[in-house]
Amino acid sequence: MVARLIDEDPEGAYGYSRVALRLASRVAAVREAAGFAAYATQKYSEALAEFRAARRMTGSAELWPVMADCERGLGRPEKALDMAGAPEVHKLDKAGQVEMRLVAAGARRDMGQLDAAIVTLQSPELASNAVQPWTARLRYAYADALLAAGRRGEAREWFAKAVEADRDGSTDASDRLAELDGVEFVDALDESQADETAGDADAKDDD
Repeated sequence: MVARLIDEDPEGAYGYSRVALRLASRVAAVREAAGFAAYATQKYSEALAEFRAARRMTGSAELWPVMADCERGLGRPEKALDMAGAPEVHKLDKAGQVEMRLVAAGARRDMGQLDAAIVTLQSPELASNAVQPWTARLRYAYADALLAAGRRGEAREWFAKAVEADRDGSTDASDRLAELDGVEFVDALDESQADETAGDADAKDDD
């Protein structure tokens, strides 16, 4: 139920995770699920505690990036950067290493270090033309950092590249690209309602 609800109803997922914890707190998968449920509801201290418990039980470094992001959520970007340089990062698979890079870049931005955030995201994974599960998010983060640094032209280029890689709509890269291009979207329903309102007003005038 946590996995089923976490995207659409994070509070509901969190509620189920608390029940699971009462029933099976010594199961690593339960602690991990509880961590993600707390993370989704921005209860970062609680999430970090659950992730640490799961890591102690499994010995795996898989949760290292999300643990570092919890440190960011708690207002400790320096701690997140320390974790990005820890030996545990070398134990991560490629997806985990990319995630760690995203967290580290976010920590740099939290500290106002925009240029350092941009450099952090520059990597073989960013330069690659191959589309991987992380490609859209990595390109999006790079584009967003470029835009924050005032590099609008480069940002537009990378938002466009993010759109190309975003096959499941996991980012709003298309909206950001349209915004940069000055494209405005009009809600067809609102426009229709406006026409009806105008028509009613004209009819009253005729009366």
